[in-house]
Amino acid sequence: MGLAIKGALKSSPKGHYASIKPDELPALMLAIERNEARLYRHTILAMKLLALTFVRTSELIEATWDEFDFKRKEWSIPAERMKMKKPHLVPLAPQAIEILKELKELAGNRKWILPSQIGHAKHMSNNTILKALESLGYKGEMTGHGFRALARTTIREVLEYPPDVIERQLAHIASGANGESYERSLHR
Repeated sequence: MGLAIKGALKSSPKGHYASIKPDELPALMLAIERNEARLYRHTILAMKLLALTFVRTSELIEATWDEFDFKRKEWSIPAERMKMKKPHLVPLAPQAIEILKELKELAGNRKWILPSQIGHAKHMSNNTILKALESLGYKGEMTGHGFRALARTTIREVLEYPPDVIERQLAHIASGANGESYERSLHR
């Protein structure tokens, strides 16, 4: 009986997450800043952090305050929270630090940097950012994960950074036969 079922269920094809083009970023950031959809402040700040750090949505919403070092301007995401199960170091721009300081004021003594609006014992929902982007008029055009694609395209095509630096920042595995074996740089 098991053989008859095998292969009967087909998984849906994987596609790319929706992402705007680099020249559309100013309009998106303006829409986020204007907040005509009247989104919670936490949600606005979360989208800004995604634009500045280009981490995965789950890495952001599950972040806790103990992962941040404001003096070193770094965010250390532990291996157990990373897709590739390796720790990841995210440098924090001054704008990201300012956002985090505001979030700290909003969060108080809560564990999560982005606590749920429903129950503060949990973090923000995974759909919050997607629904916020839809509310801002970007349904089907942009997702939380789309900030990663946007960052990669912009950094490569506009800023002309080398691919290995971009891939390291996105926490992707280094390419080539010996990629991860020999790649240990932090690109600080």
